[in-house]
Amino acid sequence: MNWADFRTAVPDLARTAEGRFGAYRHHVLATLRGDGSPRTSGIEVRFLGGELWLGMMPGSRKALDLRRDPRFTLQANPGEGTGMGGGDVRIGGRAYEVGDGGAKAAYVKEVEPPQPFHLFRTELTEVVRTCVEDDTYLVTQVWKPGEPLRTLRRA
Repeated sequence: MNWADFRTAVPDLARTAEGRFGAYRHHVLATLRGDGSPRTSGIEVRFLGGELWLGMMPGSRKALDLRRDPRFTLQANPGEGTGMGGGDVRIGGRAYEVGDGGAKAAYVKEVEPPQPFHLFRTELTEVVRTCVEDDTYLVTQVWKPGEPLRTLRRA
């Protein structure tokens, strides 16, 4: 399921997630090393053409990790201080490298990234938002493909 499918399924959560990722330029990507341990790296992301795109420098460790094992988690930058306006957003999924062709050409036209670069399109497996509501409740929203949005509240 791509970003457009997610946006159709839960538009309010999608807008919130886009807002959180749009508030800052740099975020944190977690990939899996060859031995299965996690690797975290800084990354910029783009929402274009109904897709969530991950662009990376050529030969970067995170790109090599994703080529070997496409599973990832992407954490929105929490921002300065502890306010986290809009809450904390995390996206899990799989990332697949896009070769030269129409999709990559459209991305290059829109973003104008330094060349050469790796480009990965994503398939979502989970989106989670955690926030504080009314200064009282810790609220966690969990979405997975084919399932309704679950909202958990804890005082």
